[in-house]
Amino acid sequence: MSERALLIHVDFTKDSDNEDLAEFQALADAAGALTLNVITVRRDRIDARYLIGKGKVEELAQIVAEQTADLVIFNHSLSPSQERNLERVLKCRVIDRTGLILDIFAQRAQSFEGKLQVELAQLNHLATRLIRTWTHLERQKGGIGLRGPGESQLETDRRLIRQRIKMLQGRLAKIKAQRSASRKSRRKSALPTVSLVGYTNAGKSTLFNLLTHDEVYVADKLFATLDPTLRRIQIPGVGDVILVDTVGFVQNLPHQLIEAFSATLEESRDADLLLHVIDATDPRRDEKIVHVNDVLKQIHADQVLQLQVFNKIDALPEGQVLSAGEVAISAKTGQGLVTLEQAIARALSSELIKCRLLLAQDMGGIRAQLYQSQAILQEQIDDSGGWLLTIQLHRDVLRHILHKAGIAFEDVQVIR
Repeated sequence: MSERALLIHVDFTKDSDNEDLAEFQALADAAGALTLNVITVRRDRIDARYLIGKGKVEELAQIVAEQTADLVIFNHSLSPSQERNLERVLKCRVIDRTGLILDIFAQRAQSFEGKLQVELAQLNHLATRLIRTWTHLERQKGGIGLRGPGESQLETDRRLIRQRIKMLQGRLAKIKAQRSASRKSRRKSALPTVSLVGYTNAGKSTLFNLLTHDEVYVADKLFATLDPTLRRIQIPGVGDVILVDTVGFVQNLPHQLIEAFSATLEESRDADLLLHVIDATDPRRDEKIVHVNDVLKQIHADQVLQLQVFNKIDALPEGQVLSAGEVAISAKTGQGLVTLEQAIARALSSELIKCRLLLAQDMGGIRAQLYQSQAILQEQIDDSGGWLLTIQLHRDVLRHILHKAGIAFEDVQVIR
């Protein structure tokens, strides 16, 4: 059953980085809340006790009682003391934007790693709020069979949470090491990695499905997918490429989530190319581009080569066009796919090599692999019956193919 919620959007007149109201409502919907009302409060400065003024809190308490709200959600970060003070006056549960996003992540996580990451973020968030949660239990243990070291229930819970956090950090460290080993293995296989990044609901997973002919879960809601997905695809002129679909970003993504999902986000940091997927129909797309780049900077992925891809052009108003030179696609209809593949090839072109290669008659498997990679530009039959090929391919991919065939990379004739 959906919780009946009041949404409180705080608009600070001197703050140019206010949260997006429409995004806030979409987050509440994604969490499964039944929105009773959206109340906008304008403030010049933060109230240390309640975030908003005392008079507004008392007015809000009347609305909570009249509409029998179960929950009040603030589109702003609340300190633990502010949450306690608000709950005391409003007489219902209060959560902030961070708690709301954590709840959505908890619902969406599917993989073992994803669930561990979300739990770690939730516990780190909860650890500072235990006073609120366990005030009624903060008393010394006592009674028959309960006398002991004199540890209060609150202290016990804090200790148990610290132990659980330590255990989760240990498990995630092992997964991080395994993921790092997998990335090293992919590096050894010489396959370039292309990572999809972008604001949540920009269409990354739809584009992933288009490029891979796969069926990764897609939905018109925020954070439809959390867990990274990797597939091998073919890019004409480049050959095999590893494509990675990652979690979407939002404005002011909670630092607990960036920290908890660091192992997942490292897939973007270690990529050869980032495809920054942008919703071309979004009136705030320029602002969201900045937010995505801010997160990339936090995870040290801002130095990775980036290609901006404007998606959903099929939904643009008639007559509206994008600037010349921008990569524009519709992941839904497939429009612009060839242009995107060409742009990816150009972006990776610093590692492309054009050369001539002579293959003996018994190397048909290598020839077939090169054709599959769409790397062969020209083919001639040699006097000995072999194939003289003119090819263009990613340097590391070519090196890998030649190594498997027992051909030294130095034996190919590079065309300058």
